[in-house]
Amino acid sequence: METPAVETQAELNEQMRVRLEKIPQLRSAGYHPFAERFERTHRLHEAAALPDGQKGIKVSGRVIAIRYFGKLAFGHLYDIDGKIQFALQKNKLGKQFEDIKNLVDIGDFIGVEGEVITTKTGEKTIDVDKFTFLSKSLRPLPEKFHGISDPELKLRKRYLDLIMSEESRDRFRKRTKIFCIIREFLNKNGFTEIDTPVLTNKATGALARPFATHHNALDIDVYLRIAPETYLKRAIAGGFDRVYEFARSFRNEGMDASHLPDFTLLEYYCAYWNYVDNMNFTEALFKELLMKLNGSLKLTYEGTDISFEGEWPRYSFRELILRDCGIDIDKYATREDLMSEIKRQGIRFETDVDVAKAGRGTLIDLLYKKVSRPQLINPVFITHHPLDLSPLARKNDQNPMVVDRFQLVVNGWEVVNAYSELVDPVDQAERFKQQAEARAHGDQETMDVDNDFLQCMEFGMPPISGWGMGIDRIIALLTNASTLRDVVLFPLMRPE
Repeated sequence: METPAVETQAELNEQMRVRLEKIPQLRSAGYHPFAERFERTHRLHEAAALPDGQKGIKVSGRVIAIRYFGKLAFGHLYDIDGKIQFALQKNKLGKQFEDIKNLVDIGDFIGVEGEVITTKTGEKTIDVDKFTFLSKSLRPLPEKFHGISDPELKLRKRYLDLIMSEESRDRFRKRTKIFCIIREFLNKNGFTEIDTPVLTNKATGALARPFATHHNALDIDVYLRIAPETYLKRAIAGGFDRVYEFARSFRNEGMDASHLPDFTLLEYYCAYWNYVDNMNFTEALFKELLMKLNGSLKLTYEGTDISFEGEWPRYSFRELILRDCGIDIDKYATREDLMSEIKRQGIRFETDVDVAKAGRGTLIDLLYKKVSRPQLINPVFITHHPLDLSPLARKNDQNPMVVDRFQLVVNGWEVVNAYSELVDPVDQAERFKQQAEARAHGDQETMDVDNDFLQCMEFGMPPISGWGMGIDRIIALLTNASTLRDVVLFPLMRPE
C-alpha cells in the first residue's frame, strides 16, 4: 500500500514533526491552531459564481495548493462542491503574509476575507484582505498530481480519495442526487417514507443468509434485517396506502463486484396494484431518474453502451432459459429431474451455494444466472418466476407453477425485484412449511418461518405490489463505477 505524499516512513515522520512544531508557533503568533468556528458569507462554489468587485466575501476550506512569487502568492481552497483561488499580497497583509508563508501547510484549513476578482488567466479569485487560521493538518496529503493510485487505499481512506479525486467527489454528489430524485418521484406519486426495524426476530423478506447477534437486555438472539419487506407490508395492513424505505440491509454472503454483505436497499409497496402496474411505474421512475441526473436515456458503462429508450422488453423466466440453453423448466417438476438434465448438458455452476443440497428453486436461479443473465445489457423485465423461487409472491391465476413477479436486469445486474404480493395467509403458511422442509434438508438459501407476519396476514391485506432495488448497484451503473465498493463511502474492509 502506498504511503501518502512521501516515499519513506522516515520522511513522513520528519514532515509530521515539522508540522507539530508549528502548533506552538501558531499560538505565539496569535492564532488558534484548532479554531472554534468561522462565519462564512459563501460556500466556495457560490463565491466562484459572484461578479467581480464584491467585497467582504468570507470563505473557508482546505488549502490544496499555494505558490509564492516574492511578495505575491496564489493558492486554492477546496471543499466537496468545488474550489476557488485566493491571492495574497504582502503590501496588503503585512505580517499575516509572513505568517501564512511560515505557518500554513498544504492540507491546513483557513478562512479568508476579501474582494472577488478575475485574474489575467481568467480564474475567479479572492483577493485577500484578512486571513484566519482554522485547523492544522499534521499529515501531508498525497502528491497532488498523482493523488492516490492504490485502489485499496482509496477505500480505506476515502477522505483522501475525496480530497484528491474530482471523479470520486462527483460520484458521491451524484449518489446523494439519485436519492433525492427517487424520493421526489415517490413522494409526488403518493408514497410515504417510513422506518422499519434493523434488529429482527426472524430473518425474512428475502432468500439470504443473515447476520446473527445477541440482544443482551432482552437475552434473545436476533438478526440484522436482510430486507424490510415484511414490516413494510405490515404497514400496508395497518392502513398505509403506499410506503417506502431506504433500508440499510445485511446478508452474510459473498462479496464481489456486484454484491456487498451490507448495502442500501430501496423497497416500496403499493396497495391495489399488481406486478404489471408496478412494471409500468418502474419504467417511468427510471426514465425520470436518468433524465434528471444525466439529461439522457443513454449511458456508457465500462465501454458498454446501454439504452433505456423505448418500451422495455418483457420475457418470462421459462422463455429466457429455454432460449439460452434449451431446458424447459416446466418439464422438470422435481429438483432431481432438473439436476439430471443440467448434468446431462454439462452445465456447471461457479457458486458458494452447496448445489448438492439446493432445492429446485435455487437450481433454477443458478441456471438463469449462468446461461441468461450475463447476456442482458439493455433494460429487460423478466417475469413469471417459478413458485418455489418466490416464497412471498402471489401465484399466477393462469399458471399456479409460477408467480406474478418481475426483475429488472440491466447489464447483467438485477437492479429491481418486484412482486404481486402474496396476501393469502393459507397459501403463505404452506409455502413457509415448504421452505422449512428445504432448510431441514440443508438448503440454506431458504426463508425462516415468520408466524407473527403470518398472523398479520390473517387479519387481512389488500392486493399489493412491492418492489426492491439495490441502490448501490444502480449508482454504480449510473456513475460508471466498476464495483459496489466504489460507490459506498466507507465500505467494510478486512483490518490491516
